[in-house]
Amino acid sequence: MITIYKAKDYQDMSRKAANIISAQIIMKPNCVLGLATGSTPIGTYRQLVEWYKKGDLDFSKVTSVNLDEYKGLSGDNDQSYRYFMNTNLFDHVNIDKTKTFVPNGLEKDSEKACAEYNEIIQSVGGIDMQLLGIGGNGHIGFNEPGLAFEQKTHCVDLTESTIQANARFFESMDDVPKQAYTMGIKNIMSAKKILLVATGENKAEALYQSLYGKITPNVPASILQLHNDVTVVADEAALSLIIKKGEI
Repeated sequence: MITIYKAKDYQDMSRKAANIISAQIIMKPNCVLGLATGSTPIGTYRQLVEWYKKGDLDFSKVTSVNLDEYKGLSGDNDQSYRYFMNTNLFDHVNIDKTKTFVPNGLEKDSEKACAEYNEIIQSVGGIDMQLLGIGGNGHIGFNEPGLAFEQKTHCVDLTESTIQANARFFESMDDVPKQAYTMGIKNIMSAKKILLVATGENKAEALYQSLYGKITPNVPASILQLHNDVTVVADEAALSLIIKKGEI
């Protein structure tokens, strides 16, 4: 089942998404949150930090598992997703960092890194709520469009367009990660609840195809139609095609 909440703009979307996450923490203080990186959830994390500082939220019993990490980057590299999570959320709330998990980007053995991460997800009892962004091509995590829905944590070769887009953050092309570890579709679909956030007109087509199109690995997020508890919070621009077609 998919529930869609329309937000006026990015700030409204961020606040609504943060509300849903904070409700999860209040209802189950020792919950396991699946977390995402990228520009879309930054506002949501900022709102959660604000509420924590006001004394409205307590992260002390929360466990987190992140969707993905670049292979080859250490957690103190400012382009790593561990660094992103520390600077945007973990450093500002009372979460126990030993209970915040991100794939080990420094593990060169891909099979070992992926097996260990699957084991971590299982050992914490699975994910209560998974936060997701969505790519312009419908990707979730680093699960890019392809021939099959990848099941569990796996190593992906980053697309040329992703490598080029990331190049501006690194001194040279040689430094840009060419691979990443990412949760697979089965990991994501095993979460009890999923919260998908989207903003901007450039996400409108992907969002429409994911929620109302054919279920196909060519649009990885389309698999979410088969999950029984998905909440979508998106601004009017991201929902423009869905609104235009009269779906909401």
